[in-house]
This record gives sequence, C-alpha cells and structure tokens, in this order.
Amino acid sequence: MEVEVIVPGQWFLPHFVSVFCALYMLGYFAVFNNWSPKYRPDGSSCFMSLCHGTPAVLLAAAAILQQPVRSFASPNTDFQNLVLDFSVGYFTVDLLHYLIFMPSEYLFIAHHLATLFVFITCRYIAQHGAFALLVLLVLAEVTSACQNVWTLAGLRRAESPTAARIHKNLAPPFFVLYTIMRGFLGPWFFYKMGAFYVSGKASDVMAMWICASWIVVVGSAMLVSILWICNLWLELFREKTLEKKD
Repeated sequence: MEVEVIVPGQWFLPHFVSVFCALYMLGYFAVFNNWSPKYRPDGSSCFMSLCHGTPAVLLAAAAILQQPVRSFASPNTDFQNLVLDFSVGYFTVDLLHYLIFMPSEYLFIAHHLATLFVFITCRYIAQHGAFALLVLLVLAEVTSACQNVWTLAGLRRAESPTAARIHKNLAPPFFVLYTIMRGFLGPWFFYKMGAFYVSGKASDVMAMWICASWIVVVGSAMLVSILWICNLWLELFREKTLEKKD
C-alpha cells in the first residue's frame, strides 16, 4: 500500500502550537510569577495541560459522537482532524518543555514522542483511525484536571499547609480514577483495537506498518502508565503505614 503524506488545506497545527506557547509563557511570567524559578517551569506545564486536558476530552467526545460511521478504520472527519491538531500542538510544546527544563525525565519524553507519533501518522498519513485514538485520548485526559491540581499542590506542599492538605486528600480519588481509566478501560479498549488491526480488517485503507506501530506504541505507553500509577499506590501505602506507626 502506497504511503502519502497529506498536507491539508485547512492546517490548524501552527495556530495551536502558537496558542500553547502563549499559554506556557502566560503561566511562566504571570500566573506563577511569584513562584521559585525551580518550580515555575513545572507550574507552567501544568497550567498548559489544564488548558488542554478537559477541552480535549469534550472536543474528542463531540468529534466521536458526530462521526457518521464509527469503527477502527473509519476515515477521519474534519472535526476529528481538528482535535488531533489541537492535541499535537499541546504535546509538541510540552515536549519542548521537558527537553529544555527536564531532559532527564525519559519516561515523559518517551510518552510524548509516542503520542505525537500516533497522532501525526493518523492525521497526516493514514487519514483513518481517529476514532480509536480519540477514544484513548478521552480515557487519558479525563484524569488531567485531577492530576494537574495534585501535581501543583505537590510542588507547594512544603511551603503551604493548604497545598499539602490538597495534595494528600486528592491523591486517593485521583489514583482511583487514573487506575480505572488507564488500568482497566484503557487496556480493554486497546485489546479491541489491537484485535481489529491484527485481523487485517483495516488493510484496505491503512498501511500494515501503521497498524502494527500503533499497537506497539500505544501498548508500550499504556504499560508505562500502569507502572507509574502502581508506583504511586505503593508510595501512598508506604506513607499510610508510616503514619500508623507514628
């Protein structure tokens, strides 16, 4: 199957990259202006993520519901391509944040590269399969608001009793929600997606290397997410055990 990179007539990606760059700068120079220079980049990244996460869930859900025929090999609609550009813009800017300020965060860098790979190949090469990726986007980003508030509170917990309390109290519900989405619903949907692509049912409209690479990349990213939340659960149980001993 011949692979062709498609440059769309309506290309929103540069605009979204500019918007998220502006949001990052707004966070750095205004919202977190009085924070320590050590934490301002992280705060700005969380601020940008808050501006992406929930809107991405709403936009992706709307794009899925408006799709006439929903299957793992359905052609992308213009609305779905818009949502893909929106998320590619965010992950591009956040990847730059990690490369500049936190180059040792290999897992997050790998996660962002993996996400960009599947979104870009779906948007600009395959032009099919957005349904599958947008469902995964909804499952991933529905936890974004909790995760970012929890992260921001964690950055300030040593200096603010209120932040410490928020970070402590928000951890269990955030961990539960993340576990449900990334540990159960995500793998269940990924199994259905993988079974469809392995069967060859998409071979008429999607190159086999794209289907195979999506399975490998998405599966790897999902495994990393599961390991990450398992580690957080272990830390939480360890903290609870130490509190009981005290």
